[in-house]
This record gives sequence, structure tokens and C-alpha cells, in this order.
Amino acid sequence: MASLYDLHTLKEACHAKRSISTTWRRELLSIFFSAKQALKEIHAILTENLGEHAPSYAAVKIWVAPFKRGDFSTCVAPRTGRPKTVTTPEIIDQIHEVMLEDRGISAKSITEQLGI
Repeated sequence: MASLYDLHTLKEACHAKRSISTTWRRELLSIFFSAKQALKEIHAILTENLGEHAPSYAAVKIWVAPFKRGDFSTCVAPRTGRPKTVTTPEIIDQIHEVMLEDRGISAKSITEQLGI
């Protein structure tokens, strides 16, 4: 069973509306899973301790699935295809200005020129 400290910290984070790191969430769920808690029991414990901030049963099922496959890693691997930078209206305007100056400019040249 997860320690009372873990549950208390989780409850405080949810009530303070702070985000809970994926790594910490996976560590807590791995403790539940290692203690041979059933999915319904894990969901019930989270619901009891977190109230309206508790994840749905479906979310718990998805989060516990890697443990059932033997993947007990708590690290979050980088995903391919995720943007490396944020798109903002300022960046869009800068790109638009560069393209108006030279319509034949490549995307690579734009990123080098703007330092994006």
C-alpha cells in the first residue's frame, strides 16, 4: 500500500491545484500495483483521498497498463513529433515578415535566421 505521506502529498497537490508530475504519479501507482492492489481498489483509494481531483477509472487503467506489461520505469520518454518550441503570435509575425522579404527561403533558413 502507498505510504500515508505519498497520499497526503498527493491530496495537498490536488487541493492546491498544483500539477502532479508524471514521474511521481507513476511511482505512486507502481507502489499500489506492487502491493497487488486491484484496479478498482486503486481507483477507490485515489477517489477517497482526492475526491473530485481523482482520475477516472479509465485513466487509472491506462496508467497501470505498463506495469502489467513489466515496464516499471517511472521516467517519461520523449515522444517523437512533439514540437520543440512554442508557437506564438510574435514568432508567426516574424516568420511572415521573413517570407515576404524572400519567398524562396527554406524552412531551415528561417529557423537559422530567427534562432527558433
